[in-house]
Amino acid sequence: MSQQRGTIVMIHGMWVGSDCWKRYKHLFEERDYECLTPTLRYHDIDPSSEPPEDLGTYSLLEYAHDLEKYVRSLDTRPILVGHSMGGLLAQILAARGLSDQVVLLAPAPPSSVNGARWSVIRSLIGIFARWGFWKRPNRISFKKAEYAFLHNLPAEERKEAYATLVYESGRALAEISAPFLDRQHASQVDESKVSYPVLVVGGSLDRITPASVARSVAKKYGAVSTYKEFEGHSHWILAEDGWEDVADYVAEWLEATGPSGAQTP
Repeated sequence: MSQQRGTIVMIHGMWVGSDCWKRYKHLFEERDYECLTPTLRYHDIDPSSEPPEDLGTYSLLEYAHDLEKYVRSLDTRPILVGHSMGGLLAQILAARGLSDQVVLLAPAPPSSVNGARWSVIRSLIGIFARWGFWKRPNRISFKKAEYAFLHNLPAEERKEAYATLVYESGRALAEISAPFLDRQHASQVDESKVSYPVLVVGGSLDRITPASVARSVAKKYGAVSTYKEFEGHSHWILAEDGWEDVADYVAEWLEATGPSGAQTP
């Protein structure tokens, strides 16, 4: 039996659950990693069900608190892999010293990175137009999801993917999209506290975390960061055709930068 390389905690993003990691989980388990896929609070609800009202006021800081508690319960310090909002949450945890290797796939930007682009505004304008969205659960419409992150899938697969989407916290969305209005600075990350390897992956066709935003996130971490952009990939980089190329690159990068095996603080 081969020796385990390390433990990976995979953090999902907005409107999805931990099932989005099924392809990555299988691939990395075949490479002898232990893969853990926690589900953010209220993201395991049937997509057709009405969401709990308090989801609407759930903060990024509360998501991060839940994840920190989860990570600290582990025997070893894990590798953090986050996608979209999960990429921002991974950055928050990394700045708290909870990992020695971090992979950010199409990450939502922290407050110091300007993520405003026309494609982002167009993706979210339907939600922003609803008064009080910042305190309500929100589910993106099919039309907007198709534009924002499903556009690189075949038409039939777009409908199947959309059927799995759940409601998201309006407050968390506001904390990411309008950090200048957030008194708690929930999306703030102190990059000086991240001194270990960070891989940032962007997709050339990404509309909700454009490649230019992903590059700026990588630049935030300076010498410890590596940026890799994949041509022909959108935000749905975990499941669209060619996802294996991205996952293989991540695996090779992890192996090159080495497992830590450090004790969880």
